[in-house]
Amino acid sequence: MSRSGRTHLVSIKAAALAAATVLLASCAAEVRVASPPPPVAVVDVRVAPPPLPVYVQPPCPVAGWIWTPGYWAWGPGGYFWVPGTWVAPPRIGFLWTPGYWGFASGVYVWHAGYWGPHVGFYGGVHYGFGYTGAGYAGGRWVGGVFAYNRSVTNVNVTVIHNTYNETVINNVNVTRVSYNGGAGGVMAVPTAQERVAEREQHLQPTPLQLRHREEAQRNPGLSARANHGHPAIAATPRAAAFNAPGVVRARGATGRANGRPQDMRRNMNPGNPGMRNATFARPAARAPAARRQAPRKHPDAQRKRRGRPEAR
Repeated sequence: MSRSGRTHLVSIKAAALAAATVLLASCAAEVRVASPPPPVAVVDVRVAPPPLPVYVQPPCPVAGWIWTPGYWAWGPGGYFWVPGTWVAPPRIGFLWTPGYWGFASGVYVWHAGYWGPHVGFYGGVHYGFGYTGAGYAGGRWVGGVFAYNRSVTNVNVTVIHNTYNETVINNVNVTRVSYNGGAGGVMAVPTAQERVAEREQHLQPTPLQLRHREEAQRNPGLSARANHGHPAIAATPRAAAFNAPGVVRARGATGRANGRPQDMRRNMNPGNPGMRNATFARPAARAPAARRQAPRKHPDAQRKRRGRPEAR
């Protein structure tokens, strides 16, 4: 092959490589700004998900982590509970929009959650702890640092100092309904602001969030058929850590969450300032303990007190 022919061939290869580089770069850019995928219809689900269980929020373990509420997911064995947990956001300034079930065309459709600069529509479902059905009132980003609203978020102020107190007013009746639409579902539609948030740049759940869901699906005790809507592991301080200290049970759950019932009792303190106004946060009132009667003393003890000699 002549020199001019080789030069021409090299030029073609260089041009093709440059075109491929531009194409890959454009694809990468498209992935970064892509909106979340459309909701996936689970056509086999023709029964509504169970009501949301009642549980308390474990305290935030690391400053900057954001609460992701628990939800009912669907698997081969039916509904199973994915415990609420604290997770690190994938990017500064991003918030979590929870997923939700919506009734459409006779079936229940799951709308997956996502990360974004604003909280979008999540069916009007009141997940609690700042997720009142619209937006998020549990915290906000301030100058690249996440601050926590102590009125609805459980934080230890000796560990986390970026806090504020802001009363959260619920404009809707708080229920435990876990889906939107249909008979008995939450009748809410996206607001104009929520529709804008849905078109913003989004990021999918983090790998740790996906692992958290997979661990929940593999746990037989989290199946709705087994726990009847009262999971023994309702919330965890860290994702995919179902046996770690601080695991919280749902109210009415039987058995132990992780062999450490004292952890659940410590977190269920209704006097915790972080639990004020938190939805489903207060445990059921305990019945007063039976009054114990003092044991009867032996007659010999009375003789000693009176100075009488002990009977022999």
